[in-house]
Amino acid sequence: MARILGISAFYHDSAAALVADGAIVAAAQEERFTRRKHDPRFPANAIRYCLEEAGLALGEIDHIVFYEKPFLKFERLLETYLAFAPRGFRSFRTALPVWLSEKLFQKRLLIDELAAIGGKGEWDAKLLFTEHHQSHAASAFFPSPFDEALVLTMDGVGEWATTSACIGRGNTLEVLKELHFPHSLGLLYSAFTYYTGFKVNSGEYKVMGLAPYGEPRYADLIMDRIVDVKPDGSFRLDQQYFDYCTGLTMTNDRFHDLFGGPPRMPEELLTQRHMDLAASIQAVTDEIVLRLTRSLAAETGQRKLCLAGGVALNCVANGKVAGEGIFDDIWIQPAAGDAGGALGAALAVWYQYLGQPRITSPNRRDAMEGAYLGPAFPQAEIERRLADAGAVFTVLDETGLVETCARMLAAGQALGWHQGRMEFGPRALGARSILADPRSPAMQKQLNLKVKFRESFRPFAPAVLREDLAEWFELDADSPYMLLVSPVREDRRRAMTTAERALFGIDKLNVPRSDVPAVTHVDYSARIQTVHAETNPLFHALISRFKSLTGCPILVNTSFNVRGEPIVCTPEDAFRCFMGTEIDALAVGRCLLRREEQNPALRLDYKDRFELD
Repeated sequence: MARILGISAFYHDSAAALVADGAIVAAAQEERFTRRKHDPRFPANAIRYCLEEAGLALGEIDHIVFYEKPFLKFERLLETYLAFAPRGFRSFRTALPVWLSEKLFQKRLLIDELAAIGGKGEWDAKLLFTEHHQSHAASAFFPSPFDEALVLTMDGVGEWATTSACIGRGNTLEVLKELHFPHSLGLLYSAFTYYTGFKVNSGEYKVMGLAPYGEPRYADLIMDRIVDVKPDGSFRLDQQYFDYCTGLTMTNDRFHDLFGGPPRMPEELLTQRHMDLAASIQAVTDEIVLRLTRSLAAETGQRKLCLAGGVALNCVANGKVAGEGIFDDIWIQPAAGDAGGALGAALAVWYQYLGQPRITSPNRRDAMEGAYLGPAFPQAEIERRLADAGAVFTVLDETGLVETCARMLAAGQALGWHQGRMEFGPRALGARSILADPRSPAMQKQLNLKVKFRESFRPFAPAVLREDLAEWFELDADSPYMLLVSPVREDRRRAMTTAERALFGIDKLNVPRSDVPAVTHVDYSARIQTVHAETNPLFHALISRFKSLTGCPILVNTSFNVRGEPIVCTPEDAFRCFMGTEIDALAVGRCLLRREEQNPALRLDYKDRFELD
């Protein structure tokens, strides 16, 4: 038996994952425990949770693996400085002390952190390192239901690789080709994230959500001046427009002149120009990903595709690939960003380092268990925790909970839903969710402004019963992790008037577009989560009862948090968020809390509690 602990840390979205004899036992991001979004610190809390879930002490772990190789990263820093010297001296001078004090000697830092959890031990002998893109590729292929597949990893940068293609077969990953820093699709998208006024490594999904409000007016300019894309999808970025190699920001004055002005300041009013910039970089990203996947499919003959890396969280581009029909099946790692690197590193050790045989599930399900890999809380503990927090609640049986919650949702109430094991990855998938009626034309704006305290333009996702998917959306494939965007079916859409079609930008927001306007974006698209009885029977039962009441097999599903806050983890987190927002009711386990029954003195001023993302 081999027990393997995977760790990702020190950049963003630190996480830990535990694999025992090839089975994924537990995985969680550090942010969920510390309540600091995208927490980059050593994931001590996530490690303790994984050990507790497995009933193990740290000393009982056979191998501990870090998701990248620090020396190769340092090599890139040095070589980049030498290539751009003396222009890059400012950023080099800033980065070097950090590298010398921490990152270059990361092995010693890791050993010290492990000793703080597990005491003195042979940590040096147990510690292994995988390469960054190897971790991503392993996280994509090994949990997938495929015996053989093309594996495409796209992100900002690992050690050197920014895009890599592998063939996964059995317990092996064969690297076919790579693109290297500074030519990076992830960094290109992040440059426009920065330029449109959002946080890098946090706000990319906002750019994706903003894109449908604009027109891709700058796409040709980007392709002509910024990025040279070949027919096979390989590309090079013109570094004279960027500052990430030599400075402390993503873009420079030449970039700003090309696109008509300085970067938007955070919280500054969004204009049509910003929406057009978002539409343009999304269109360019779609085109690059499509060229890459078309050429790799033709070159390898592979009919199955696995995706990982931060760019694989771009569900619009994923949806374009799925819609092309290039592949028979696509599987995307739900924690596709750096958090998933912890899991991929552990799986790489099990299959590639230890050479263990790989057996895929006979029912063609993946090994992620719906991504429900985080902490769960027994009913008695939930009741104790809520009582200690001052909550007033009623305890129902499961049938009564489903019935009551479904009726509340059908009546237009917003419901906090905290059930079972917490999700691994950036998406709430029906374990730590806020739920609502998708038929309401006002629900998107209401949830954004009164519950989430976030920008009004941001869309919400439909959680739809898998068996009813094709009746509502132009998709007939599993999308359990909310990583595919697909159009709403024509016969579910509402025809727009001439005046409505003439609207621009955010003015489009309040125009109902379909039978489920709260989950239909302005371009008639939706970011779909298919809900399966096998992986989340309670959530499936809730939507099924809502369907029987309303005829609609869909719920609005958004993450249980406010803007800038990590998704809730504990019952106390859920209660605090409930008391700091306008959520109408909260279900934690079989405990049901109604807003009007709570002590008004426990109301929280929650809006400004977290740093804006």
